[in-house]
Amino acid sequence: MRYAVRYWRWLVTLGLASLLTGCLALPQTGLFAFRLAVTSLGVEDVRIGPYSLNAGLDTSDLSSLLASSLGAGSLPVQATLAMGLGLPPGMPAVAMSGFNWTLNMPGVDPVKGQYSQDVALTPGDDANLRLPLAFDVLGTDTQKMAPMVNLAKQLAAQGELPAGSELAITPGDLRGLGMTLPAGLLTPTIRLNVGPDGQLIPQR
Repeated sequence: MRYAVRYWRWLVTLGLASLLTGCLALPQTGLFAFRLAVTSLGVEDVRIGPYSLNAGLDTSDLSSLLASSLGAGSLPVQATLAMGLGLPPGMPAVAMSGFNWTLNMPGVDPVKGQYSQDVALTPGDDANLRLPLAFDVLGTDTQKMAPMVNLAKQLAAQGELPAGSELAITPGDLRGLGMTLPAGLLTPTIRLNVGPDGQLIPQR
């Protein structure tokens, strides 16, 4: 009798293990291998205070121009980060319910945001997104203002993030292959460094 009970327990355990393996097989072969690829990064529509640097403004004396308009005690800098997102070949098409992102640029505080719209991801057809960038320098101290102005001028002149920048993207929920993977499940945060020539270097 004891042998029969042990035998049935062994069969039940084996059956549960087989069922669990079967349930996990689909995500392991599909979304388990999810890899979000940032295919491009660019900077557009750079503004310092009321001045647009994409309008051919002479920036040679920009610091003094801005200093005269700092009555509110702030120096807002705004830009748009143009980003391409894609999937490697062989991946199934998925829909991502937005993502959180953090951008670190040399000399300024981190810029954070949330892209709340769904993003359709298909291998070979990158999604082109636009993320708003905004940072501010308080006070009228020229020593504090100059690095921000130089960064904004560099963004406008080069149209790309400065070397040493770091971008982190945390994907939202993923829908595909008839299932939904909640954010954080098999979809870790993607981190990228910007190299000296603007190349994107994934962090390991």
